[in-house]
Amino acid sequence: MMCTANPGVIARSARVLACALVLLAARLLLPGAAAFAQTEAPNISAPQAILLDYESGSVLFERGADIQSAPASLAKLMTMAVVFREIKEGRITPDTEYTVSEYAWRRGGAPSGGSTMFAALKSSIKVSDLMRGVIIQSGNDAAIVLAEGLAGNELAFSTKMNEEAKRIGMTNSVFRNSNGLPAPDQVTTARDMAKLAAHIIRNYPQFYAIYGETSFTWNKIRQNNRNPLLGMSLGADGLKTGYLEDAGYNLVGSAVQNDQRLIVVIMGDKTAKDRAEDARKLLEWGFRSFETRLLFKPGQIVGEATLYGGARGGAPLTGTGPIRIVVPRDGNERVTARIRFQGPIPAPVAEGDEIARLDVYRGDQLALQVPLVAAESVPRGPLWRRAMDGAYELMVNLIRQGYAKLTS
Repeated sequence: MMCTANPGVIARSARVLACALVLLAARLLLPGAAAFAQTEAPNISAPQAILLDYESGSVLFERGADIQSAPASLAKLMTMAVVFREIKEGRITPDTEYTVSEYAWRRGGAPSGGSTMFAALKSSIKVSDLMRGVIIQSGNDAAIVLAEGLAGNELAFSTKMNEEAKRIGMTNSVFRNSNGLPAPDQVTTARDMAKLAAHIIRNYPQFYAIYGETSFTWNKIRQNNRNPLLGMSLGADGLKTGYLEDAGYNLVGSAVQNDQRLIVVIMGDKTAKDRAEDARKLLEWGFRSFETRLLFKPGQIVGEATLYGGARGGAPLTGTGPIRIVVPRDGNERVTARIRFQGPIPAPVAEGDEIARLDVYRGDQLALQVPLVAAESVPRGPLWRRAMDGAYELMVNLIRQGYAKLTS
């Protein structure tokens, strides 16, 4: 096992990190009787799915998690993430009112025949009510009214959605409208949707609570929450369903049992029943078959990243908090880890700078990725040290280029 980095990593750094990682692999080998039968994943029909532990970020199950497909109404999760940010940063409040335009009414309201809040044409509605219209009733009209209120039109609002997706790290998603109705190139993945769910839960707990409300009445019409998990005694408290003929039946859900929160994403199922059953199976299996183990305490040194031109040759690495992984209960599945960084890293490096990443594998599956930061500051070294590092790096590059020519 060795550190993975770009061609600039010098040989001695790879040797040092390899030693550290061998020790890491040894300490992560969890004792216990074999229990693979117990942790075998349930049989589900969805072509795309992911199950992850919220606290650690550990992936417990995935299938086609990076395949792009239309989000359908799951796009409304991103709509709400944008709205939540606008409120948190003080640009609007829950009492801000927006007017229902004719476009919002015809495209997403009662005349549309789709999921709707039944917002009346030209009526003024508070953001707090529009939020429930989107979250509980999946109202296309409510989503459009919010988009127009915040950005003028849906196209401009989609720019905000894509900017938010970039901030969250949703690298395989593109949004074109606020409601998830068919649009060219509007795509997402199960993994990206899990990231979005975790982002909402972590950053907006006061608004996330709305996802657990079971019904909402507007315009004298009471509608139940469309999330089937809420009635399954799973501890579910969110998030959202979606459906398009081309995309199939989608769901993003989350549940808590014994202080453990799991997030499940199902995409592309053929029926609403299959969607609900697949999500239920994965959640029940995840809660039953896995437990959390602490890998590194806060501040504990994980390894070292090689520096170029520093007062010393490396910077110790640590996590930004405790590093945990979820592993099979009573199992002996091997857990290994690799430190990855682009190096050698130029000095100076300040304490707290993110300069590396820890990849943790459960068996052959990448289960966890954690950013690593410098545990100490390392200033630039004296001129002679930088000159030696430069000469060493030049020599290594020349040897590498010569080897590449011989083997090409």
